Amino acid sequence: MSLKARITEDMKTAMRAKDSERLGTIRLLQAAMKQKEVDERIELDDAAVVAIVDKLIKQRKDSIAAFEQAARQDLADKEKAEMAVLVAYLPERLSAEEVTHAVQAIVASLGASGPGDMGRVMGAVKTQLAGKADMGMVSAAVKAALAP
Repeated sequence: MSLKARITEDMKTAMRAKDSERLGTIRLLQAAMKQKEVDERIELDDAAVVAIVDKLIKQRKDSIAAFEQAARQDLADKEKAEMAVLVAYLPERLSAEEVTHAVQAIVASLGASGPGDMGRVMGAVKTQLAGKADMGMVSAAVKAALAP
């Protein structure tokens, strides 16, 4: 079953269970997926759906930080609940060690050295680790690998 089909099935399950918080989050995800399909006139595959989920999670993290800074714990809790629903659609994430090893292998294969090669390395790393690792962690690993 594709990730897109699983999301649709989870929406139906949430509707039957009358789980309004989960249903709202899944509908938000489906709206983002449909928007991407309409804008680009494509059929989304699992990798594209994971990218959308990653984007929505990043938005939730930013919102949580802003709400906690403004002392709006009620809104921060709502965002955390939405983020918990979205995280379920991500594949198993790589550990920090695995990310570091993968980045070092890519740097070695490209023959990159120094911060000037960061763009080239990040391009290669993104294609291999997209959806499998937190890109903030990946960026930090690339900076460490290219540090003089």
